Amino acid sequence: MARAPVFTAAKQAEQLREDGNFFFAKNRFSAAIDAYTEAITLCPNVPIYWTNRALCHRKRNDWTRVEEDCRKAIELDNHSVKAHYMLGLALLQKQDYKEGVKELEKALDLGRGMNPKGYMVEEIWQELAKAKYLEWEHESSQRSWDLQTLKMACEEALREKHAIDDSNAEETIDESAVAHAKQLEALERVFEKAAEDDTPSEVPDHLCCKITLDLFRDPVIAPSGFTYERAVILDHLQKVGKFDPITHEPLRPSQLVPNFAIKEAVRAYLEKHGWAYRLD
Repeated sequence: MARAPVFTAAKQAEQLREDGNFFFAKNRFSAAIDAYTEAITLCPNVPIYWTNRALCHRKRNDWTRVEEDCRKAIELDNHSVKAHYMLGLALLQKQDYKEGVKELEKALDLGRGMNPKGYMVEEIWQELAKAKYLEWEHESSQRSWDLQTLKMACEEALREKHAIDDSNAEETIDESAVAHAKQLEALERVFEKAAEDDTPSEVPDHLCCKITLDLFRDPVIAPSGFTYERAVILDHLQKVGKFDPITHEPLRPSQLVPNFAIKEAVRAYLEKHGWAYRLD
């Protein structure tokens, strides 16, 4: 007899979840939140109730509550892709780029482990790329400001030095001016070099898919030697024909092999350039 109420509560909570799903599909987010909240009250240890409610808060741009619900869901299940994903988005909203990126990377790793070809993996990858860009942009702006401040201080120090030198009878004013100009030029070169890593660059052609011209995510190499994005070439083989789109040689999906070298090159490029490549 003692176990019956537990079973009833669990069953009732599941019904409330289904009600919440129905309201969510109708864009009735307040009603959905109420239903999920009741389910949580009955069974607070079910992660999906928390992530479902977090999704409603996300739809309403209530990012503080998204963060709260996702953290609770992660406490209950550290392998929840949706919880890490939405927590990452919530952290980005309050400009905590470092932690936001970390959560999105966790979500991507979990998503790839569970369903590498799932739609969420692509969505998370896109958001992670944007987040990495925002993180790079934020840090780059700070570094640029620091460099500019340091450069101005160095220029002022040089002016003061040559102002003192100008009063030295052994050195003419012309000689001092020439030396000052040369030092300013050298200073300019030093700071230009220091700023290079914070300057976005064009992505090398060999890191982009020949079909989409977009940066590789999951590159595979065909017998022809050409590398393609896996999802794109598989779509080509299914809808257009079983042949290499560049050489037109016969090609089957089983002949495609992961190109780990290119994948690593993409990773290295993005790490070096701070993911300074925006995905629209």
